[in-house]
Amino acid sequence: MFSLIPTHLPLALRSPRVLIAIGATTAAAIGVASYALTRRRPSAEEIERERRELLARVGRITDGTIMDTMVAEVRQPALDLADDPEPVRPGPLTPDMIVYVYRIAGVTYECAQDVTMLADLVHGIRTDLPIQVRYAPQNPANSIVVAETWSGLRLGTYPNQTEVERRDAI
Repeated sequence: MFSLIPTHLPLALRSPRVLIAIGATTAAAIGVASYALTRRRPSAEEIERERRELLARVGRITDGTIMDTMVAEVRQPALDLADDPEPVRPGPLTPDMIVYVYRIAGVTYECAQDVTMLADLVHGIRTDLPIQVRYAPQNPANSIVVAETWSGLRLGTYPNQTEVERRDAI
């Protein structure tokens, strides 16, 4: 076996232990590089869902106010409106974005949350009532008003509720 080791190498590199260590280090480096290049990276939706889950679990709560809700409506061309089989449904629309403001330690934060993935949780929100905001204590600008497991929004009434149920909801 020693006859396979080149003689032009320095004496320190001719040792079988050194050659095995170099081979193992090279194999480990190739393994780490291939893992880093081929691993599955989380999508933007997965990163946002994890952020909401973290804030819903460990975030602090403060009061806030909704400043605006943005609703994106898809309109068909004017010629197709007459032939539209599905009429526009009356009632509250589901927002795609909620712009809200809250104050912590004398600093006012104005933030927006994309709620397109949480449409069933924000249908019929009331913008005239205060809300609760969950924020990260280390970074108060990192905040949410709704998540899969928590909501700081006040929801509106539905048409089939009685007057007593409406008063109890407020």
